[in-house]
Amino acid sequence: MKNNNLDNSKIAIVIPYFNASNQIISVISKFPEYINVVIIVNDKSVEPLPKKEILETLNKNIECYFLENNINLGVGGATKKGFEYAKTLEIDIIVKVDADDQMDLNYLPDLLKPIISNKANVTKGNRFRDRKALQKMPILRTIGNLILSFLVKIATGYWHNFDPTNGFIAIKTSTLKKVDFSKLSNRYYFETSLLAELYFQKTQIIDISMPAIYGDEKSNMNVSKMVFVFSARLSKTFLKRVMKEYFIYDFNIGSIYILFGFPLFLFGIIFGIFNWIHYASLETLAPTGTIMIITLSIILGFQLILQAIQYDIFNAPKGSNNIS
Repeated sequence: MKNNNLDNSKIAIVIPYFNASNQIISVISKFPEYINVVIIVNDKSVEPLPKKEILETLNKNIECYFLENNINLGVGGATKKGFEYAKTLEIDIIVKVDADDQMDLNYLPDLLKPIISNKANVTKGNRFRDRKALQKMPILRTIGNLILSFLVKIATGYWHNFDPTNGFIAIKTSTLKKVDFSKLSNRYYFETSLLAELYFQKTQIIDISMPAIYGDEKSNMNVSKMVFVFSARLSKTFLKRVMKEYFIYDFNIGSIYILFGFPLFLFGIIFGIFNWIHYASLETLAPTGTIMIITLSIILGFQLILQAIQYDIFNAPKGSNNIS
């Protein structure tokens, strides 16, 4: 049965392809008939892109475009190229789907309907609301994703969204056209950098609960390396967001909390350590006044930091309630 709302929207799917020749045919075979365009970007893959098999498998009513990167740019670079090309077509919604068959395309209508009904400009998958699927996720990947998701929340300001590194994303073309692609990462930081840019548009994003699928595909991500890369980049993203949101684009009560909270807290910590070492070397107790200054600075500074965090959470871009 056709869905009139989905049929009335022009939808494109962008697939960044790298070493997934065994999975991409399965992905292509699951595309529903209401999809108008498929754009596959070959990111200088070692494994050849099976174009003939793809065209034989793909629904004949769906247009298919093959793009090539002369060098390997990474999943973000390949996705950006696909997005750029999709923007030149008469498309309403663009969906990113990975070639490794880890995304359940049965949830594609759930991803699209909030955008079509104007409840959000962007929707994305959330693997952490399905307990049964979560139990099937490798334990190390689960822990790593949980920690990373929380850190990304802090960095990007999307406190009400979870699983921010999930690459199953649908975005309204009009929203995507406002994004500065030069500020988006070419590698695995792509999804996070996209969220960071969407934050300044106050774009509403809705999470769609869905499971992840893990099969025999090979991951191209070096987890140990990503820990260091993400830590540095998340810190940079967080600092840029705070500076722009609270001191360049606006100055509000959150700015006051930050302006006084962090210096007071740091002063209390540094001054406290200095005096502890100083009076310990003299083998004498620190004066009561000194202890009070240190204690009050730490408590007051910490309280102001908590107020700043609360203000930041309250003012985070909000979509409708997450959809299960």
